[in-house]
Amino acid sequence: MMDGMNAATGRCLCGTITFRISGELRDVCNCHCNRCRRFTGHHMAATAADTGDLIVEDEGSNLRWYYAVPEAAYGFCARCGSSLFWRSPGRPSTVSICAGAIDPPTHLRTTQAWWTSEASDYHTRPDLLELETE
Repeated sequence: MMDGMNAATGRCLCGTITFRISGELRDVCNCHCNRCRRFTGHHMAATAADTGDLIVEDEGSNLRWYYAVPEAAYGFCARCGSSLFWRSPGRPSTVSICAGAIDPPTHLRTTQAWWTSEASDYHTRPDLLELETE
C-alpha cells in the first residue's frame, strides 16, 4: 500500500482530467469480468481508495459515468476515452482507480485476480490468488 503521506497523482491520456489521492491505496487487483474487459480492452488492473481521499480536477466536465448495471459505474474521459474509475452505488465510501492512470512510481503491486472464469482465452494469467465467479 502507498504511504498516505505521499499523495499519488494521475490523469487521463489527454490530461483534461487529473486526480490526486491523499490517502492509502489498496494493492492492485486484476478484474477479468466481461464488463471490465470491455471497458479497458484487456482486464481492469485497479487499486482503490476512500472516496473522500480522491480529488478530481476536470477541465470542461469531461468525466462521464456509465452504469453498465445498477451495481457498477465506470468513469472515463469523454474527450480521449481513457478508463479511469469504477464505483458501486452499494459501496459509496470506496472508489476503484485504474492503476495505469496513476503516475509512476506507484509503489503498488498486483496481488489478486478476480472473476478469472471470465478471462479471455488469449490471456495467460500470472500466478496470483484467483477468485472465480459462480
